[in-house]
Amino acid sequence: MTLRAVFDCMVFVQAVANPEGPSFACFELARSGQLTLCVSPEVLAEVSEVLSRPKLRRKLPNLTPEVARVFLADVTGYAELTGEVPEPFHYERDPKDEKYVNLALAVGARYLVSRDKDLLALMDDKGFQDSYPGLTILDPSALLRELAQKPEEPADRGEEP
Repeated sequence: MTLRAVFDCMVFVQAVANPEGPSFACFELARSGQLTLCVSPEVLAEVSEVLSRPKLRRKLPNLTPEVARVFLADVTGYAELTGEVPEPFHYERDPKDEKYVNLALAVGARYLVSRDKDLLALMDDKGFQDSYPGLTILDPSALLRELAQKPEEPADRGEEP
């Protein structure tokens, strides 16, 4: 069973903007099957809307409608889509971030990957850690370091015990 992860919107944007960067490398882990990327319709809608913003397109001239469409089509081809996401977690500090935490909780994700300071701050919140000990929120570079340190599980050789 591969590890499950949720990426926030900015990780998507950074991956499209820089195919050489750590955010894109995180998507490569998911594409290769080393990580299961979990998405919801709400997350995909936000990413699609953000990638179509004229201000962002002016800032990132290589982000054409076609590039955004192809990237999202690729992601939806290998990501695991979860429809109904319960909402047990509420976050007064930044309610827009709730969808990512709730998705991570709903799918049993080990990782929530983000550069958002409000989300990363949850790892310093003892109440959050006590409530959700199986979830780690970290930035893309930290995820890459964490997974590089994990030993691979031995392959099943098909032998009977």
